[in-house]
Amino acid sequence: MDSRPYWIFIPEYIAAGSAVAIVALELIFPKMRRELLGYMTAVAGIAWAIAAAFYVGHDDRTYQGLLQVDNFTTYFRFLAAGIITVTGLLSATYMKDKAKTASEYYGLLLTAGLGMVLMAASRELITAYISLELLSFSLYILVGYLKKDALSSEASLKYILLGAFSSAMLLYGISLIYGVTQSTHYDGIAQALAARDSGTTPAVVVGFMLIIAGVGFKVAAVPFHMWSPDAYEGAPLPITAFLSTLSKAAGFALFLRLFTTAIVVDAVEWRWAIALLAAITMVLGNVLAIQQKNLKRLIAYSSIGQVGYMLVVIAAIGYGDQEIGRNASSALLLHIAGYTISTLALFTALTAYYNKTGHDTVEGLRGMAETQPFLALIVTVSLFSFAGLPFFAGFTTKLFMFQASTTDELMWLIGLAVVNSFVSLYYYLMVLRQVYLFDPPAGLARFKLPPLMMGLGGLLMLGVLAIGIYPGPFFEAVEHATQPLYQQGADLIVKNP
Repeated sequence: MDSRPYWIFIPEYIAAGSAVAIVALELIFPKMRRELLGYMTAVAGIAWAIAAAFYVGHDDRTYQGLLQVDNFTTYFRFLAAGIITVTGLLSATYMKDKAKTASEYYGLLLTAGLGMVLMAASRELITAYISLELLSFSLYILVGYLKKDALSSEASLKYILLGAFSSAMLLYGISLIYGVTQSTHYDGIAQALAARDSGTTPAVVVGFMLIIAGVGFKVAAVPFHMWSPDAYEGAPLPITAFLSTLSKAAGFALFLRLFTTAIVVDAVEWRWAIALLAAITMVLGNVLAIQQKNLKRLIAYSSIGQVGYMLVVIAAIGYGDQEIGRNASSALLLHIAGYTISTLALFTALTAYYNKTGHDTVEGLRGMAETQPFLALIVTVSLFSFAGLPFFAGFTTKLFMFQASTTDELMWLIGLAVVNSFVSLYYYLMVLRQVYLFDPPAGLARFKLPPLMMGLGGLLMLGVLAIGIYPGPFFEAVEHATQPLYQQGADLIVKNP
């Protein structure tokens, strides 16, 4: 069998080629309309998704044991393509007059998506690290892309400094794991850990903790979240949406691939750490969100709380059997999809509102129900989905996620997650209070939306409702996506205390 099946990466060739073509196009035609680059990026995202569709249900293929293309990888291809398509459309009008050049901005959206997909496909730690850095460096630049905005530059600098520290921790953790197992391949690590005669090895425990810290930084888990509020606040509005969706999905793709194969055999050495990380993250994220007056910072802390809910699944993988782990992983992928669609719907409304009014703060949303009731409806649906209210995506996906993760040892954590969901409803209602109970600013009259923004917002809102009301087809799709994870780990024995 060919060990170098280059054809399995055709969707990624399309994405990388599109990034190069978009940068080259502005070099050749410097006076072209910048919004066209955003629409071209959206087209590239659609082409990426179409190419990925041909890999659904195909046999798993591995490139030299480093990267694997299976249904799990294909799921994240679709997710990355969808996020990039929506972000490209949102950026087309938002970035029109924000910077002298825009092609690099759109090229970096595509390279960040490539990093996410390669993280999901990685079967080896160094490959996963390089993929993560491809994503991270793209995000560092995108956050600080508005060079004349001091807040954007400051956010990027903080993000880079903390990101470098987290990368160092991750690399040190990888080196410790390699020192004990003599392998960086997930399968090799699992076999070496399963074959040990001795008990807990301190180097393995420290290595696990450093890897958790490194990846925890990328998903903004507490206490590795310090960069998140500043980056969200300083980034261009569409990039805040991009950060909130793509980076978290990428981090959990790596978490799932790594924790269901490489280190599941030593679950006793990390599962309590993940459970405590989940508890601290959801509590601190929601408590600090209550105090926020800036809308972007509120969303940042809200997303940190969402990360806490998602970490419950990673803890469940260490506490449960194969069936519990598989069901919980499927529920996590469904929740990531629901959270992503809800976030993109919210930012579609916020971007459309900002383009007309110049307001992107909590108080700036005053009277939105009068000036643009359709956008107010999208904001309401998105926030209710985040809070986990019935008939919206967040309710259904959280229900599946917590139900699938239920074990005797994790009942306390699931109870804490439910309580935090109720807490989050308070600060979401504070935002909606501004939208519905106050008059709009003087001089701001009702306005019409561009057809593209109206259609995009409506489509995303329907997606939120579809997952909330009829999740069956979506859950069936994510079950196929998680199947490869547990086929590979079926022979591994979890070491229980």
